[in-house]
Amino acid sequence: MSDTIYALSSGALPAGVAVIRMSGPAVELVLNRLCGVVPEPRKAALKRLVDPVSGDVLDEALVLYFKGPASFTGEDVAELQCHGGRAVVARILDVLSEFEGLRPAEAGEFTRRAFDRGRMDLTEVEGLSDLIAAETEAQRKQAFRQMGGGLGRLYEDWRKRLIHMRAMIEADFDFADEEDVPGSVADQVWDQAEGLIGEVDQHLEQSKSGERLRSGLQVVLMGAPNAGKSSLLNAIAGRDVAIVTEEAGTTRDAIEVHLDLGGYPVTLVDTAGLRETEGRVEQEGIRRAQARGEAADLILWAMEPGGLAPDHSVSGLSADVRQSVPVWIVRTKVDLETLPERDSSGTTLEIPVSCLDKNGLEALIDRLSGFVGEMISVGEAPLATRARHRHFLRDCRAALHHGFTRDDLPGELRAEDLRSAADALGRITGRIDVEDLLDVIFRDFCIGK
Repeated sequence: MSDTIYALSSGALPAGVAVIRMSGPAVELVLNRLCGVVPEPRKAALKRLVDPVSGDVLDEALVLYFKGPASFTGEDVAELQCHGGRAVVARILDVLSEFEGLRPAEAGEFTRRAFDRGRMDLTEVEGLSDLIAAETEAQRKQAFRQMGGGLGRLYEDWRKRLIHMRAMIEADFDFADEEDVPGSVADQVWDQAEGLIGEVDQHLEQSKSGERLRSGLQVVLMGAPNAGKSSLLNAIAGRDVAIVTEEAGTTRDAIEVHLDLGGYPVTLVDTAGLRETEGRVEQEGIRRAQARGEAADLILWAMEPGGLAPDHSVSGLSADVRQSVPVWIVRTKVDLETLPERDSSGTTLEIPVSCLDKNGLEALIDRLSGFVGEMISVGEAPLATRARHRHFLRDCRAALHHGFTRDDLPGELRAEDLRSAADALGRITGRIDVEDLLDVIFRDFCIGK
């Protein structure tokens, strides 16, 4: 981190204003050369930016200076808020490249420096990444909570409790003869461990909604060829996404549309029609359709008049899928007035929709919005949002459970289980052994963040 990095941190050019950010030990030197002065920290100053070699005026910009460690990265940071023309920005970046010790920032490097200097833990870094990528209001709220450190504080509190438990156990067998160490300490510790197991279990269960919210609910359209799936996709999306013809088997691969339903993210997937076929391409499309159905959160089974339900279709859904995934039968190509809505079973709902005159479409979308809201029901509590969180939480829980149940083992080994549980939590926040994760986490960041 001896280099000073710089990058355009604002959006695509041209724009009204462009923000060029710098971080590192040479920031004050660069500001002196460009502006003739280092502005007072945290106060915007209108300055002319001048090429220190040619003396040409580059632009007039608002300059902000943040003295480390009281900055985003923990280093000296400056922002040049200049005009957002391509030529202006290109010239300023070109001048910065001429300074010794300056180089363009890599993707996510500003945030990585903040992590390396202890300004953020990994859960906050991931929250920031999710905030930038958020497409719906619910995603924004969850990401902002995580970026604020709520999730990291929860895990750090658990980790400190585990460290304290381990210390009490070690005190119990190291200083058993001392008067100020009560003999019942170990029993109290394992009572606390049992309570923590319950907290972790509850957190894992609640966090299913957090993961769904981050990735979006998967709603898959399935059914026989020419049953109206692509027409239904276009109608719900409100635009022509899929090709619609009278020829059966038009859709060969999955077509995805990302929607915002009531502030929640939904991926609507159109799939190949299910039937017996000799064509290798269509067979592969059907295989992919069935795979998407198995991974779905909800299946909309399109069924035209006279069509077959999913449990009777020649290439329908397996019994396992029907038991694990809710299935709604959408009767396409019918008039709403001729087929009243009714519940077929506990998990199967029949909804009539006409994609031609849009009858029933609003009712279907309302039901989808309600379903999504129930599936992604998140409160104010911090939630695990990624597979790696769940992985290490399960490691923590397994170590705790082993130590709690194996009272036949020596105290030293049970204390080691507590250490393993605490280390698993530390790997979520980045306190322990995460070097191999960092490149994966930061590679999805944009340049300048």
